[in-house]
Amino acid sequence: MVLLHVKRGDESQFLLQAPGSSELEELTAQVARVYNARLKAQRIWSEMEELAEHGVFLPPNMQGLTDEQIEELKLKDEWGEKCIPSGGSVFKKDDIGRRNGQAPNEKMKQVIKKTIEEAKAIISKKQVEANVCMTMEMVNDALDQLRGAVMIVYPMGLPPYDPIRMEFENKEDLSGTQRGQGAPAREPIISSEEQKQLMLYYHRRQEELKKLEENDDDSCLNSPWADNTALKRHFHGVKDIKWRPR
Repeated sequence: MVLLHVKRGDESQFLLQAPGSSELEELTAQVARVYNARLKAQRIWSEMEELAEHGVFLPPNMQGLTDEQIEELKLKDEWGEKCIPSGGSVFKKDDIGRRNGQAPNEKMKQVIKKTIEEAKAIISKKQVEANVCMTMEMVNDALDQLRGAVMIVYPMGLPPYDPIRMEFENKEDLSGTQRGQGAPAREPIISSEEQKQLMLYYHRRQEELKKLEENDDDSCLNSPWADNTALKRHFHGVKDIKWRPR
């Protein structure tokens, strides 16, 4: 048997045992499977910590918007009304605006948190110090425990766009996540408040475009929203300028 000590940089990740007759390609694939499965578990419990605090994910078109903007745009969280935690919910606003704020009660919250700690222990880096070899069975056990906790707290399931459900269904979106130790992520070009205004602007524009298609009326082209430079002037604080001869 061969004992592999897998590290990331100088930091130990896990030990892996394999037959001495294994080909290098086979060993590489085995290490990658375990490594990636551990990353999946880490992503899931990271989102589950947020689930315990702030409830399920908001629909993508509602994330980052204020309550006033959601009301103005007449948006509705239909999945949030279906995905109620066992024992009812406790409102705890998500300041980031990703989750709907309908958090599980304290008892269900502890179910999630306890399961996360148990899953972390199974695939912990401390297993290296204990000379315990990591296997796919161990990682799958951790994933099954996490899945079970979600099913207990949310028997009706999670919205299809919730990252936890997407991870369990292997539909996760990993775009924008960093691999290895590359360059740090760029700072956002616009602030979060400007991003909210930008989203609101385009939501309004979409609504007006729908009305235009329904009415088939060119008169709407004279509306302020139809001015392609209006958004730029809005962010520069310049608007309603009129010119007249001297």
